[in-house]
Amino acid sequence: MRHLIDPTDLSVQEIHEIVTLAEDIIANRDKYREACKGKKLATLFYEPSTRTRLSFTSAMMELGGQVIGFSDASSSSVSKGETVADTVRVIRCFADIIAMRHQKEGAPLVASQYAGIPVINAGDGSHAHPTQTLTDLLTIKREKGRLDHLTIGFCGDLKFGRTVHSLIKALSRYEGIRIYLISPEELRLPSYMLKEMRANSALEFEEVRTMEEVMDKLDILYMTRVQKERFLDEEEFDRVKDSFVLDPEKLKAAREDMIILHPLPRVNEITRSVDNDKRAVYFRQVENGKFVRMALIYTLLKWADENKPFDKTPVFGEEYITGDYTCPNKRCISATEDVDPIFRYSEDGTLRCAYCEAKAKAK
Repeated sequence: MRHLIDPTDLSVQEIHEIVTLAEDIIANRDKYREACKGKKLATLFYEPSTRTRLSFTSAMMELGGQVIGFSDASSSSVSKGETVADTVRVIRCFADIIAMRHQKEGAPLVASQYAGIPVINAGDGSHAHPTQTLTDLLTIKREKGRLDHLTIGFCGDLKFGRTVHSLIKALSRYEGIRIYLISPEELRLPSYMLKEMRANSALEFEEVRTMEEVMDKLDILYMTRVQKERFLDEEEFDRVKDSFVLDPEKLKAAREDMIILHPLPRVNEITRSVDNDKRAVYFRQVENGKFVRMALIYTLLKWADENKPFDKTPVFGEEYITGDYTCPNKRCISATEDVDPIFRYSEDGTLRCAYCEAKAKAK
């Protein structure tokens, strides 16, 4: 059974096929109006969402399918203490595919172990957001005409920004990618990601503290908001919440063909006066999300019809290590639910939690 939990679950060729399919859907919408007729998508959103939830709903409806689920965990049996594993074992009785957003890192991976139907990670805490990555890749392809030989600046909250983490992972597999990481010290990219980037000899990157330092070098500026909901310390949030604001003055140094991306929602990190700049494509980016999710749903359901293995309990591959270790991350699903503690070695040789990628701790 194929799932999309992390961007690297898809090969570069599979990403190319999904992006190409999305472009075909854009050009030939009538052709796909009944592509998923008779199928049901369950949207399990434990955390608030506007774009992602409505994008999935719209995507399935435009494919001729139906949508069930919840947009507030308090309206489901989750409020009574039901676990992710039990929830998806119930949902599989009613749906053909699941899109899950959860505040705990690793929850969609747990879901994939028990569901018996395809599971799509629609965002798990500050960990990953692979369908936003597909959205970003489709947008870059449509706006720049390619996914290689690009210089990209990621600006703002790089510590908790799951969209940043996912897109960096995806782009690291293409040739000629140079990345500038623009953030205050408190919001630097997590150390495990910096280690993985250093281990990738083909990827060039540099940490800087202001966008002005690199504005004239960028093909793409990827802005992010500082996410108050991810901070355990409100004083720390207050110190960094206004770290970076993009306005027309800063854009004077940018190239005419640079594009500005943002996963949205924004707060104050992009002023409204930037919206009319031809380089601002973040609202087109939202619409691209619907089309790429249509392509993803169609593809995963097709793969599921071709191959439907299912085990009643999780069977972990040889790449996983169990026992003798714990995950120290309080935001991990393993901190709050009774799940199998599983670990695997990352590219830099460090043993990490399979759910959240935190460094494993010996018992």
